[in-house]
Amino acid sequence: MSSDPPGYELPLRLLFGFRSLIDDLHAELAKQGHPDVRPMHGFVFQAIGPSGTTAVDLGRTLGVTKQAAGKTIDTLERLGYVHRDRDPDDGRRMLVRLTDRGLDCLAKSAQIFDRLRAEWSETLGAGRLRALEEDLRKVASPESARLDLPGWFSGA
Repeated sequence: MSSDPPGYELPLRLLFGFRSLIDDLHAELAKQGHPDVRPMHGFVFQAIGPSGTTAVDLGRTLGVTKQAAGKTIDTLERLGYVHRDRDPDDGRRMLVRLTDRGLDCLAKSAQIFDRLRAEWSETLGAGRLRALEEDLRKVASPESARLDLPGWFSGA
């Protein structure tokens, strides 16, 4: 009999590790003035990027419909994280851009992730964490590094 765990445990452990980091991130973001931010919003902020994007392009990047992207934009606009402007290159298009509040949330997220990584390093050991990160780089192809996880998870 093999002492190896069953194959299904690996993706679950990776997911649980991800969930642990994201839950810790959001608990700290709430303390730092961003109580309404949800895990999905991080993907949206990254997809909007520094130059902004349209609802259609946001939906495509996230792997969701234009309507789902629009609903998320409406929520984030109501919460003060994004705003809409006319595209200076094409006045028919509306661009979604991060507000100062959205940029603050991203900056705080980066700082919190650095702290969480340091905590994992202390728990696992710096060398083991670096080895884990390197191993994940080896098995996770660059093509898998996309922001369409919201649509992928929901089957959209």
